[in-house]
Amino acid sequence: MRRLLYVHVFVCCLGMAHPFCPSQCTCVFHGRTDGTGSRSVLCNDPDMSDVPVNVPVDTVKLRIEKTMVRRIPTEAFYYLVDLRYLWITYNSVSSVDTASFYNLKVLHELRLDGNMISVFPWESLKEMPRLKTLDLHNNRITNVPNEAIPYLLNITYLDLSSNKLATLPSDLMDIWPPFNGAPISTNVSQKVVLGLQDNPWFCDCKISKLIELSKMSGTLVVLMDLLLACSGPENLAGVPFQRAELDNCVKPSVMTSATKITSPLGSNVLLRCDATGFPTPTLYWAKSDGSLVNNTVQESPGEGVRWSIMSLHGILHKDAGNYSCKAKNVAGNAEAAISISVAGAVSTTILPLRPSIETEPTSQSTTFTFTPTTDTPTSPITTSTALPTTSTAVVPKKTKTTTISTSLQKGPLKQAKTQQGGNGRKLAADEKSKKSDASQSVKDLKIVEETADAAVLLWTADGLPNDAPLTVVYSPYDEDDIKRTLETNAGRGKVLLEGLSSGMRYSVCLVATGSAAGKDPCIDFYTLDNVEDGGQSLFFIIISGIACALVVSLIALLVYKILALFCTGHSTALDEEELEKDSYVKFETISMKQRTLNSHPTEFWARRATNESEQMLLCSRSSIDSQMTYKSDSSRSEYLC
Repeated sequence: MRRLLYVHVFVCCLGMAHPFCPSQCTCVFHGRTDGTGSRSVLCNDPDMSDVPVNVPVDTVKLRIEKTMVRRIPTEAFYYLVDLRYLWITYNSVSSVDTASFYNLKVLHELRLDGNMISVFPWESLKEMPRLKTLDLHNNRITNVPNEAIPYLLNITYLDLSSNKLATLPSDLMDIWPPFNGAPISTNVSQKVVLGLQDNPWFCDCKISKLIELSKMSGTLVVLMDLLLACSGPENLAGVPFQRAELDNCVKPSVMTSATKITSPLGSNVLLRCDATGFPTPTLYWAKSDGSLVNNTVQESPGEGVRWSIMSLHGILHKDAGNYSCKAKNVAGNAEAAISISVAGAVSTTILPLRPSIETEPTSQSTTFTFTPTTDTPTSPITTSTALPTTSTAVVPKKTKTTTISTSLQKGPLKQAKTQQGGNGRKLAADEKSKKSDASQSVKDLKIVEETADAAVLLWTADGLPNDAPLTVVYSPYDEDDIKRTLETNAGRGKVLLEGLSSGMRYSVCLVATGSAAGKDPCIDFYTLDNVEDGGQSLFFIIISGIACALVVSLIALLVYKILALFCTGHSTALDEEELEKDSYVKFETISMKQRTLNSHPTEFWARRATNESEQMLLCSRSSIDSQMTYKSDSSRSEYLC
């Protein structure tokens, strides 16, 4: 009875505490006729500097407006589990903690407009899984990081207007249609409203999707203000988004080497994908289930171009399916798919069993227990063989399903062993003979009609039926890891080898069913060089021939000149004196003296002890003008030079 009294008092106290309201706030209860209702609290005291902590727990809507609150502390609304609307508008809030909105599981609307927030904790949105409206306009936010994108997936009203945003993550627009690939629906409830006006946008490829969105009509993403304008670069300053044209901004374009490939079981497959776009796109491969493929190589030979190669070694049936090559840059995404099919059946090799023999003390039967070294096929194999005088039973170990049953004849055990051994040797000899015949059944293996990228293989099959399966295995010489195979039959006698490289040495083997390892006929051959390479080689040969001819001619001319000079060397010595007279002037002594016989004292003349012929060579006149004249009897001869 006393406990019931305590409970009654507690309930009464709780009922009296319910109407309590913070002294700086106004609490209003909106009741209904059925006795239920909701409570809203308004706190707008200009002197309030902290978020109130004694707000009624049943509050559904809380408004803190036009106060001096500067900070929202950790878990400030932890106990307001029914809160659906939280407005903290036009205050002085500059700091918001990551855990400020902890435990607001049913919050639908969060408004923080008109504050001084420069960095918003986007990860705090994960504490509000039902949030649909986020209003951050008229703040000082400068950046929306890529990490914020996952937390904005459920937001249908996002207002970032009147901030200091110059760009947005290129992947942000991909979460909304039409960029997310979702089918377009006319359902109004699925529309997304974005407020992005009054920001200093820098118009480049990073916001190319936003610019493209502003030019669209009838989309599920609605811009509150269509008159968005660029603030930079200089050539686009003041230009509206709807008229902005971005230079060097191209969406990716993807092209694959093939769309469908069928490859033999166990072969190696290389898939190539090329992409163009600006900025240069990145490439990655993905399977049909969305998982990424790791064994890829990619390279960018130039700006705006990138290619990638995916390799599959020893493909199995599980590798069949669709593979997508996806290209991505800040201007957009693109992808192309390749379908791979695997041809051929799985061949299983049953390894020999290791017997453990247990002999019962009887002359009529012997029991053998075999322990398989590896797992045997799941389907049971039953073999019946008539052998004389021996009873053999194979006991499977655990779940092994290989069973061999033997029907017996009566007879001495010793005789049975002898006959069994003879039959075993005979079977081994027959098997060896079959292998030898199989290895020698393919003859005259040769290559005809070689080209730069293909060759024709011919053979003759003796002792094999026309429909006997054959496998052609070929690869570059000494490169066994790049083998290719072709399936054919013995009666065909010819097969075309395609996809070869020009000017290379290849090895080709023809494998027949049942042939022994290493006994398959093989030959080597070379593919021809490309025609273009041949033309270049012929051109270089012609040029080299002309150059050699010129060099040989010059050498012959030099040899001729040297021999001519050598042969005339002896005659030159004999005619040296005459050459001096005809070609050279030998200067000896020139002395300047005054004339003494009837001449002016300042007149000089040149005297040399040379022949007259040498003196004549010094004159510029002809031999006639150079004759001496006598001015007087005592004057000597003069040469007018």
